[in-house]
Amino acid sequence: MEYDYVIVGAGSAGCVLANRLSARASQRVLLLEAGGADWHPFIHMPAGLAHLAKNRRLNWNYETEPEPHLLNRRLWWPRGKTLGGSSSINAMCYVRGVPADYDAWAQATDDERWSWSHVLPWFLHSENNTRGASALHAVDGPLYVSDLRYRNELSAALIDAAVGAGFERNADFNGPTQAGFGFYQVTQRDGARCSAAAAYLHPVRERTNLQVRTRALVEQIVIEHGRVTGVQLRHAQGSEIVRAGNVILAAGAINSPQLLMLSGIGPANHLREHGISPVAHLPGVGEGLQDHLDICTLVHCTRNVTYDKLNELAVGWRFLRHRDGPGSSNIAESGGFVRSRLATDARCDMQFHFVPALLDDHGRHRLRGVGYTLHACYLHPRSRGRLRLRSADPSSPIAIHAGYLSDPEGHDLARMIEAAKLSREIFAQSTFDPYRGRAVFPESNPASDAEWEAFIRRKAETIYHPVGTCRMGRDAQAVVDSELRVQGVDGLRVVDASVMPALTSGNTNAPTIMIAERAAALMLA
Repeated sequence: MEYDYVIVGAGSAGCVLANRLSARASQRVLLLEAGGADWHPFIHMPAGLAHLAKNRRLNWNYETEPEPHLLNRRLWWPRGKTLGGSSSINAMCYVRGVPADYDAWAQATDDERWSWSHVLPWFLHSENNTRGASALHAVDGPLYVSDLRYRNELSAALIDAAVGAGFERNADFNGPTQAGFGFYQVTQRDGARCSAAAAYLHPVRERTNLQVRTRALVEQIVIEHGRVTGVQLRHAQGSEIVRAGNVILAAGAINSPQLLMLSGIGPANHLREHGISPVAHLPGVGEGLQDHLDICTLVHCTRNVTYDKLNELAVGWRFLRHRDGPGSSNIAESGGFVRSRLATDARCDMQFHFVPALLDDHGRHRLRGVGYTLHACYLHPRSRGRLRLRSADPSSPIAIHAGYLSDPEGHDLARMIEAAKLSREIFAQSTFDPYRGRAVFPESNPASDAEWEAFIRRKAETIYHPVGTCRMGRDAQAVVDSELRVQGVDGLRVVDASVMPALTSGNTNAPTIMIAERAAALMLA
């Protein structure tokens, strides 16, 4: 069978595309996923995310190359490898960013259709917000956005402490203003995770014109005379070529550029180094990698009210019976956005996520005792990284050179230091007096910026927002045009976070879903 569309990757974007494109009954759509089905119960119980990071069947478990500006540490990059992709293992925070983010996209692409006034309807098209409809929220979309059913008392204390430090309260980070502290809204339905697979894919699995295949690793795109004709994939029975009129890469900011390069699309000299004949010389493939670097402040708690020592059987039983309790928590319940004294434009430049538990090295390093953690990241980094093939073997992970803190002016480092200082300032407020124990990280109060710098280089980690490696635009480094068509190859699009010209002001899942909604409409038109 020849398909009208083959979609590579059943993550956030791929599930949206499969739903919207197969809504036209005359179109045959195939969705391919390298991972398996999203059956694991910890996917659907929100607090189960603490265990998902360790599950190698659900996670690509990438690592960066040694990062020169972070003491040559290899940073761990979890990415979802199952139906729903990273939306099946993330912390579910629903954050769109701010209008200025998208107005900058419109300028970068010379296409007003990526400006805020044009993308807002596509956010609304996806959203089903339990707070009800308004000018900035909708109730008819497939993606459920809800308030948390359960909140730890420390998460509320964080908000009060931030107010004590001089910041505003904010009940809606997707409302008229982003600045301030409050509780995150989450992609949940009735207390359970509402991944892109739950929202978009499972409700339409019975469509006769939609086929979904899991554990199918796409090895390369088949291109004949400058046009895509299908994909070559590997599965348990061997290799197979699937014919298609159009191929859409929705494999994410790591896998989509890797697949382009394996197929001969990318920097020509680099491809030749690995014995790959160039089909289209696109030097921007794998370049422009951006991510939010994050620094955590940890403090021991004098009261046993954290999530460090929960009775997991009791938590799971309560969730199964009532869909509430700690099992329904996304763990990162509260946080906020700040426009710091170092901000260079009107946008907030720092984001905070609070966790009522001790969280070191993504939770992989268990610490003794109980405590709480405040994540802080700088939202608009100038540092850029790149991806490079290790070999022509599709099963070999690509080399990730994240380039953290590599901007030569030290712009990003200064803002990371400021973010860490603000975290300490918030934790120093009287609201935390009844809870505050011994400091964990940093172990003592840094006395100078040099000591803060040393702490950040030793402890900073990703907060999981890689973008930009197949950037859309109109310059020589752009990989796709403003309709997400790959330059120089007919019938091929990239639709995922890799096409973002720049990071948005916040979490990247909601913007990725919006991109897929926008792209599906372009294709159907």
